[in-house]
Amino acid sequence: MLRLLMPQALTVAVDVVAWGVFHAGTGYAAHRLGDARLSREGLVLSPRPFEVGGGWYRRRLRIHRWKDRLPEAGALFAGGVSKRELPSYDPAGLELFVRETRRAELAHWWAMACAPLFVLWNPPLAAGLLIAYGVGVNAPFIAIQRYNRFRTQAILERRYR
Repeated sequence: MLRLLMPQALTVAVDVVAWGVFHAGTGYAAHRLGDARLSREGLVLSPRPFEVGGGWYRRRLRIHRWKDRLPEAGALFAGGVSKRELPSYDPAGLELFVRETRRAELAHWWAMACAPLFVLWNPPLAAGLLIAYGVGVNAPFIAIQRYNRFRTQAILERRYR
């Protein structure tokens, strides 16, 4: 494989800037998604059998204890929606919240998918560490979005019954 050769300090600077660009770019791309795209789950966002209702995240990851300590950037772009709290408790507000959790989850999946690009200019050990960083930083946010979405969907289902 052809690897770009740069001085070490420049490589580190490129790595830091690249992660910033990847996170900002995928966040902005997700922000631009229309509501129609976010009204369904699709292959990546669909719940797995063990996730039903979000209980697995609560029991195994104890997510309810640490999720509020992580930053939330849903309102970073103009017109964005913070997921710190529900916009409202009526069905429209709950459905908006579900869409926004899908948006945020996609942004983190996309950012994590950029991680393999680091093999293009980093030595193998550094590339591996940067890929691990990408997974380690994005996976908790993906888990939070899934947990919140499944809980909110359960509330919606009870309201519609």
